Amino acid sequence: MSEATNRPQVNGILETSLYVARPTQSVEFYRRVFGFETIDLDQNGVTDETRLCPMRAGDRSVLLLFKKDGTADTNATGAIHVAFGISRSELPAWEAWLSRQGIAIELRKTWKYGGEALYFRDPDGHLLEVVTPGVWSIY
Repeated sequence: MSEATNRPQVNGILETSLYVARPTQSVEFYRRVFGFETIDLDQNGVTDETRLCPMRAGDRSVLLLFKKDGTADTNATGAIHVAFGISRSELPAWEAWLSRQGIAIELRKTWKYGGEALYFRDPDGHLLEVVTPGVWSIY
């Protein structure tokens, strides 16, 4: 029996982390633009000193917004990329929504398998993408 057949399986990526300068500004952005809500916060809620702001990002995914320099040895530097899956029928609505929010679309791209994507930035300069099925062989 090979090692691969004994390997335990994962169910997907549960959390994705971004490091942000002002948690209140970032929470407001992700709430306004994506409709994400904070989860499991303590009674103080979110301030600009909050170390960690978990937000529900879909059915079983969590977007973690960490305050930059809030935790020793876990800071990421530079801009990070995160892609959010959307249905093909929602792409025009996303383009119109981003425009109404005053968010510039940096790039429109059609991928190898026919997926279409819009790229834009959050307040900390992270590159965000909304993308339809057809970007990978598995999506």
